[in-house]
Amino acid sequence: MRLHRLRLTAFGPFGAAQDIDFENLSAAGLFLLHGPTGAGKTSVLDAVCYALYGAVPGARQNGQGLSLRSDHADGGQRTTVCLEFTVAGRRLEVTRQPPWERPKKKGSGTTVEKAATGLREFDGTEWKALSRSHQETGEEIGQLLGMSREQFCQVVLLPQGDFARFLRADAEARGRLLGRLFDTGRFAAVEQWLAERRREAEAAVREGDAELLAEAHRMQQAAGPAAETPLPDLAPGEPGLAAAVLTWAALARCAARERLTVARTARGTAETARAETQERLDRTRELARAQERAATARAAAERLAERAGEHRVAEERMARARKAERVAPVLALRESTEAEHRGATEAERRARAALPARYAEAGASALGAAARTAAGELGALESARRAEHRKAELGRERGELDQQEQADADSLDEAGEWLADWPERREALRARVEECQEALTRAEHLAARLAPARARLDAARRRADLTEQTATAETALTGARESAAEAHERWLSLKERRLQHFAAELAAALRPGEPCAVCGSPDHPAPARKSEGHVDRQAEEAAFERHRRAEERRARAEASLSALRESLAAATAEATGAPLGLLDEEYEELLREHGRARDLASELHPAREALGHAEAEHERRLGRRQQAAERAASRASLRDALAREETALDRELAQVRGEGSVDARARELDRLREQLEQAAEAARLAADTAVRLKSADARLADESFRAGFDTPRAAAEALLDDQAHRTLQHRLDAWQREEAEVRSVLADPVLERAAAQPPAPVAADEEAARAAAGALQRVSSATDAAEARCRELDRLSRRAAAGVRRGGPLREEYDRVARLATLAAGTSAENERRMRLESYVLAGRLEQVAAAASRRLTRMSSGRYTLVHSDDRSGRGRSGLGLHVVDAWTGRARDTATLSGGETFFASLALALGLADVVTEEAGGVRLDTLFIDEGFGSLDEGTLDEVMDVLDSLRERDRSVGIVSHVADLRRRVHTQLEVVKGRTGSSVRLRSEPG
Repeated sequence: MRLHRLRLTAFGPFGAAQDIDFENLSAAGLFLLHGPTGAGKTSVLDAVCYALYGAVPGARQNGQGLSLRSDHADGGQRTTVCLEFTVAGRRLEVTRQPPWERPKKKGSGTTVEKAATGLREFDGTEWKALSRSHQETGEEIGQLLGMSREQFCQVVLLPQGDFARFLRADAEARGRLLGRLFDTGRFAAVEQWLAERRREAEAAVREGDAELLAEAHRMQQAAGPAAETPLPDLAPGEPGLAAAVLTWAALARCAARERLTVARTARGTAETARAETQERLDRTRELARAQERAATARAAAERLAERAGEHRVAEERMARARKAERVAPVLALRESTEAEHRGATEAERRARAALPARYAEAGASALGAAARTAAGELGALESARRAEHRKAELGRERGELDQQEQADADSLDEAGEWLADWPERREALRARVEECQEALTRAEHLAARLAPARARLDAARRRADLTEQTATAETALTGARESAAEAHERWLSLKERRLQHFAAELAAALRPGEPCAVCGSPDHPAPARKSEGHVDRQAEEAAFERHRRAEERRARAEASLSALRESLAAATAEATGAPLGLLDEEYEELLREHGRARDLASELHPAREALGHAEAEHERRLGRRQQAAERAASRASLRDALAREETALDRELAQVRGEGSVDARARELDRLREQLEQAAEAARLAADTAVRLKSADARLADESFRAGFDTPRAAAEALLDDQAHRTLQHRLDAWQREEAEVRSVLADPVLERAAAQPPAPVAADEEAARAAAGALQRVSSATDAAEARCRELDRLSRRAAAGVRRGGPLREEYDRVARLATLAAGTSAENERRMRLESYVLAGRLEQVAAAASRRLTRMSSGRYTLVHSDDRSGRGRSGLGLHVVDAWTGRARDTATLSGGETFFASLALALGLADVVTEEAGGVRLDTLFIDEGFGSLDEGTLDEVMDVLDSLRERDRSVGIVSHVADLRRRVHTQLEVVKGRTGSSVRLRSEPG
């Protein structure tokens, strides 16, 4: 990838538009980006990263697009970053604009405009637009570069501070950095997946073993006394559990079958005894039943002889009832006919009582003729009745017209009053809508002013807090400086006193006959003695340690004070220098005004609805007034038609109506006709029933004489109802059955022989049978229990064996997965170096990085240093990500943390360049033609700086350009092509300088 041009507008410290031509900078191969602290050197690199990825490097981003905007920019300028670059043979231009809070085009206040992105490609003749989507642009650039934003910031912007920390970091910190760059999360996911599979497999094995142990306990309960040996004392998951449980189950089954054989033998003996006693009991019970039947039959014969008279009376009563049954149909007919005659006579009496007196003695035919005469008169009055009903309806219709006329008059009066007030009401509603609309505009304007006012108020409050914290920090710094000075003086004093008496310290190490470390003589005639106030090495080192801690406290206090002062300056600038009380009052006043405007604006919708409802009501009332006028005209014509119809009806009724109304006369004739018809029908029915009653009496007398009864009353008394007849018949049938049974029993020879024998000993034989049955039941229960125990043990044994067969593959899988999981996690004994899978992959990457870095480090250090990867274990930790530096002068490898400041710089630079090469290969071999190296050159001496510059010069081979970001003055003499960042009150600016070599 090669950068061509970068254009900035209102970005970071750059208020005005800036145009950086990387083509001119890259022509020399090596260029310097310098400027004073805070001018914006890093912001140039931030702009490159933002153009490519839509975000600045991780340490400087805060997730707010509005923070990228320059505070020096004009209010009408939008923040824009435009980068032109070539990657994978394609020349592209990407333009990004973060969210922008701009002034509104109409009215006052501001509004936030969304972020915008554009991607174009140059095809050799013109620029063609590719996309305006943030997502599509990000995906297109990411696929071409083949690197994430973190990888790009590590391999193109080369922050030396990160790699210096990388050199001194432990294996875990190195693993985190390398894991982000090389995306080895999938290997960590494999470790986690294997660990999860191991836990699942172990849980499955334990669950299977737990089920097997549960089956074993069930078999132990089922075996009962047959379980002579205890269960195996093994926990779920322990090896050998399955074999032990199956062996124990086989022993339990054998013992249970032995007990079953004994129980079956005992049951056979008990069954034989039970059969013998039961056979003897059956014979005894049969004799007892025969003796009881004979005694019962003799007693029943005696009872029948005593009730023989009652039986003869019942037979005679049944014979009389059978003769009376011939008279029963005629008797029933006579009773029903008599009931009909009584009903008809009563109905005739009631009908005649309702008639006028002149019809009291009239016969049925005379009553019928009078009813027909009344019906004729009623037909003649029907037309007059209809005319009278119509006249009544005409009166009701006139009343309804009067009511409608009054209602329309009231409605017209109300509509007139409402329409008279309409102009004033409409103007008031329109004024209310306009007032709410103005309040809505005012509320939006005030809402836009609230956020800046709140920000200034918060800044003023932070300014007050930071002022107090700064004063406290200044006091703490003064104390820390005094303590550091005192500790320094104390350490120098003790060091000087130790040097004054150092001879005594050397003399203490002398031994007779051994040469002196100073003069080499084996004789020590007068060694120096420790005097009072002697300072030894431990005291000096303790004083130095106190001095070092005091210096660290002073440095921390200075850093804290510097950070507080920067924060205080930023808060003061943001608060615009106004007092806190004034800003608080301004914000509260704005808040109150905004609340009032918002409350009034909330009435806009109801006001509009009220105006709409009023206008609709106006139209509705106008329509109702028009409809009332039309109805009034229609009612006038209808009144005339009703009057003419009423006059004609009056003439018609005058001809037929006498005293009273026609309707009353018609109702009277209709009632008389109905009464006459009912009376005529009742008279005919009474005469008919009297004739049929006389005929029924004659037939009843004849049938009673034929049946042998003197009178019909005697025949009626001899009859029995159904219930009495059935009762009497059952008594006669029961007597006959009982008599037949008694004769049959008394004639049986077996019962005669049984009655002649002594009483049967039933109680003794039953007791013997119960004793034999109890013994059989006990041995049968024992046998059944033994059989059930054997069946249950067989069933549970089959289930246990099936569980063992199912658990076999699970245990094999668990052994295999557990071996792989511990091997990948570095906890297996087979993993001698305790190296995790992800660490193993990262170790391979680190080995490539160390090899690539050593090629440049050897040249920078004049062949002295080489970086090597080590996978040795450190202490009790795991291995894989060790990094050592080999010193060719001593031939020994030492930890990278022991390098000096300058050595750490060029070692970290070599490591960064090596990592860039490896990540580039990992990204698919994308060539990086433009690199930036950020700071760190001030720690190098002149000779080392020459070596480093030679290495950087070698990077320019094959048209590669390198940009050095530094403010070291010596680099300005060595690097002639420079991009200078100049800061001023109106913002920073860039300028290109090229000096002859």
